[in-house]
Amino acid sequence: MAVWTYQQTPGAAADAPGRWPSASVVSPPTDRPTLILAAHPQCPCTRASVAELGRLMTRLGDRVSAHVLVYKPREFPAGWERTEVWEAAARIPGVTVSVDVDGAETARFGAVTSGQVLLYDTAGRQRFSGGITNSRGHVGESPALQQIASVVEGRGAQGETARVFGCALAGPPRGD
Repeated sequence: MAVWTYQQTPGAAADAPGRWPSASVVSPPTDRPTLILAAHPQCPCTRASVAELGRLMTRLGDRVSAHVLVYKPREFPAGWERTEVWEAAARIPGVTVSVDVDGAETARFGAVTSGQVLLYDTAGRQRFSGGITNSRGHVGESPALQQIASVVEGRGAQGETARVFGCALAGPPRGD
């Protein structure tokens, strides 16, 4: 029962800006929506989020620009962030993976939980905020994947949301 409760308990939702943050180091293209995935490299839950991102990118291809921002504390050694989460994200066609030192970039987007996904349209308006799994570490179709695809395909509403399942970005992961 405790494991099920933990798997179904979402992390803190992002307090994401409604418009693309001007201080962001990620330069969004103006010809397609931009997706951001915040990732803690040691979070076991995030492996499922990256797997679902792979499914989403297979469906959407070059109709969306995707960036995975991998958290790394400044004082940790180089390479600490290069885990299975990083490697799996880097293998997804069309995804750019970047180190996010001290979570500075994800903070610009208001993300505090690993697995947080944000989608912004070509005008820089936020169109989705949430996670893309149904629970911690769960791989499989989710309403969030459908919401994102609908927005990118021009059928979705603005401001779609979903619960996000993952560990806190700053600090050690809790584990599954």
